[in-house]
Amino acid sequence: MAVERLDDGMINRIAAGEVIERPASVVKELVENAIDAGSTDIEVVTAGGGKNLIRVSDDGHGMSAQDLELAVQRHCTSKLSNDLLDIRTLGFRGEALPSIGAVARLSIATRQEGYKGYALTVSESQIDGPKPTAWAKGTRVEVKDLFFSVPARLKFLKSDRAEANAVTDIVRRLAIANPQVTFQLAGSDRQETIYRKARKAPDDAQSAERVAQVLGKEFIENSVAIDSGKDGIRLSGFISLPTYDRANSLHQYLCVNGRPVRDPLLISAIRGGYSDTLTKGRYPVVSMFIELDPAFVDVNVHPAKSDVRFRDPGLVRGLIVGTIKKALGQVGIQSDTSSTAAALASFDRGTVPSPSFGRQGFDGQSFSQRSQNWQVATSPSRPDGFGESRQAAFETPIEPSARGTAIDNDAPQKDYPLGAARTQIHENYIVSQTTDGLVLVDQHAAHERLVYEHFKAAMEKNGVSRQMLLIPDIVDLAEDDVNNLLERATELADVGLVIEQFGPGGVAVRETPALLGEVNTQELLRDLADEISAWNKTTLVKERLNAVASRMACHGSVRSGRRMRVEEMNALLREMEETPNAGQCNHGRPTFIKLSLNEIEKLFDRH
Repeated sequence: MAVERLDDGMINRIAAGEVIERPASVVKELVENAIDAGSTDIEVVTAGGGKNLIRVSDDGHGMSAQDLELAVQRHCTSKLSNDLLDIRTLGFRGEALPSIGAVARLSIATRQEGYKGYALTVSESQIDGPKPTAWAKGTRVEVKDLFFSVPARLKFLKSDRAEANAVTDIVRRLAIANPQVTFQLAGSDRQETIYRKARKAPDDAQSAERVAQVLGKEFIENSVAIDSGKDGIRLSGFISLPTYDRANSLHQYLCVNGRPVRDPLLISAIRGGYSDTLTKGRYPVVSMFIELDPAFVDVNVHPAKSDVRFRDPGLVRGLIVGTIKKALGQVGIQSDTSSTAAALASFDRGTVPSPSFGRQGFDGQSFSQRSQNWQVATSPSRPDGFGESRQAAFETPIEPSARGTAIDNDAPQKDYPLGAARTQIHENYIVSQTTDGLVLVDQHAAHERLVYEHFKAAMEKNGVSRQMLLIPDIVDLAEDDVNNLLERATELADVGLVIEQFGPGGVAVRETPALLGEVNTQELLRDLADEISAWNKTTLVKERLNAVASRMACHGSVRSGRRMRVEEMNALLREMEETPNAGQCNHGRPTFIKLSLNEIEKLFDRH
């Protein structure tokens, strides 16, 4: 076939397919333009999930007639210098508006302060305008009938509700990244939502206020603030406690130089930071900001600019993993409020049902009515001769499944964070009293975490014991994989794996970590080579060691069903208070639940 030049309309529709995937993509591009224009108040209105209408209004700088005419033509931008390595704005490609105009009915009204306003329309890449118009300062972009010129694309969109939710998620991410801007989200397909600009305060305080608006105060109450840096990279934000988790990673809000991203490297690093504290298949809630020199990050690797590429990905990953582990290790004893709320909700405050007569008693009254009017002297169940003088025999409480001895209520151990042990119930749970409430501890889960942390500390202090192979295992690999492994031979030896080169395409394994027992060296080295190639890291061996230590801790800890003396219970509580990550077991489950006296009194309507 002969080579032909595509017409401009086809070129624009092809370009739109790269940039405009769904209504949320349109919202993202338009809101980013508004932010780049210096807006402090942005309104987003949608209908039909954005398929029928998207309207973005802002109070930014606005455009002149000449700028407006160029803005809807391909590769025209005011945001880019000649240096692609020094990008300091959210948009820079000059593709958003012409791409939208190729697949939808686009209209723009804009005015610079002190000048006349202008408007134009675009439909199937045909431009009408600009024409003078009456308009306030700023810009309003209206997009109607998305994909009307390429109806096949409409078949790939989801329901109106799903598309509306995607728009909401985009606005939430942009709102977290820009706390100095007010965002208003409205329309016929949603309830109105407003994220008001943070009050004048230091950047960290603004961020905390906006994160609370978007993710809720419960997240702030169950999160840890992080702020660290290394080699020109600053990492800040909030990370959730391991027990405050979600079913997917969509609740991780990541920003690089003010740009919301969904980068696989960052998501993997977060998972690595929570590696031995989170239940498998669960994900933490994160609001994380990364700031670095624009020259050290490439934001031009994806048409939608959702992925980035770092010049030194290993440095970024190591900073994230190290910061998360350090922050969680310094939390101390803290339980998440969601566990407490769930515990309170599980208490049954209903009336006791009748074993024989249903909901009504002999006198026709309900049992709730009878309980309110009940008195000892008039009770039909009161036996003859039952007088107050004989009640002394019943003053000792009956605790059929409780273990332990009475302790002085003024014992000084109540002043500790986890209080003083009072009893053990069902041979598995420790009840302790604090100065302002009580704590319920799962003895097996708590001791499992203590033993696991001891294992890890011993490995850090004394190194990993090795076992020498009688006959070295030879693993054949590609030459680049061999070179990558040999470059990190010292790191691998620190975790008990000793390797040497065996020809141009082979590696000899001479020693393996004793803790791993019998090792499939072929599989291990190939996985290590893949890991180094993908992430430029060698944490696989350490993760496997930690997994083995976790299993050993599970089998070596206090088992459910074991009766404990009061001294043992208190010793366990004191050690929990001094151990990192003691708020959850190795599998991510909470080790204790704390109830305040005020919460307990509410259960009995004493507040």
